[in-house]
Amino acid sequence: MTDHAQGTAPHSTPGVETVPAAWTKTELARHPQRPNLMDFIDAIFTDFSEIHGDRLFGDDPAMTCGFARFDGEEVMVIGTRKGRATKEKMARRFGMPNPEGYRKALRCMKIAEKFRRPILLIVDVPAAYPGVEAEERGQGEAIARNLLEMARLKVPTISVVTGEGGSGGALALAVADRVLILENAIYSVIPPEGCAAIMWRDASKRDKAAEAMRVMAKDVKELGCVDDIVPEPGNGAHEDPAVAAELLAEKLRWHLNELRSFSTDELLKRRYEKFRNIAQFYTA
Repeated sequence: MTDHAQGTAPHSTPGVETVPAAWTKTELARHPQRPNLMDFIDAIFTDFSEIHGDRLFGDDPAMTCGFARFDGEEVMVIGTRKGRATKEKMARRFGMPNPEGYRKALRCMKIAEKFRRPILLIVDVPAAYPGVEAEERGQGEAIARNLLEMARLKVPTISVVTGEGGSGGALALAVADRVLILENAIYSVIPPEGCAAIMWRDASKRDKAAEAMRVMAKDVKELGCVDDIVPEPGNGAHEDPAVAAELLAEKLRWHLNELRSFSTDELLKRRYEKFRNIAQFYTA
């Protein structure tokens, strides 16, 4: 496997500026041919049946939810949907949900809980949609409600960051028993460009920001923000989406089997302790 895939900085060449590994990973996480939600659904699950609407405002195209079968077992699949072609990306706001998207996701989680079905979440989102209309309809409340309700769901939950895991937009789908991340995905409190614009008043320092925020899979694993890293084929999932899906399915299978062995009380206790212990500070 190359340095590029391993997450180490590329070999430097005299007179040529080296691109930090964290920014290289960020570009891979945003690769236009990287497998998206529907690619994973088609490859890993069968009998997918989509559920629409939040029963409060409307149906958010940036969030897709529905029942499907995984190894013959019925599960609820929920994920952000960026789209592929430019027109579709614009229609889906590049995967950034409005409040009704998060409320639809929560509605589906509650349905899964009612019927005792595991919940599998696929996260690839730069951030929650920042438009005025989103704020008017209660974006902050919708995200906060998901955090609260996910913390006490009585069924196994697994969340996977497959590309970008950005800010509250990702966290609203990631208060799960197990949080996984693909090898070349990123998970951060803010996109690197936004961090650079705030810290240095210069968005072009995005590579410096990405390095400082420790956005790479191996970094967030060390920080305890994720539980496991899903390997990718070659130099990234975009090179062989079918193999990438197989590798993800293997991890989902392993973690789901383990979560099934816990009682409901133990599941809730472990989830509580997991998130209580994430915010551990240290000095290098």
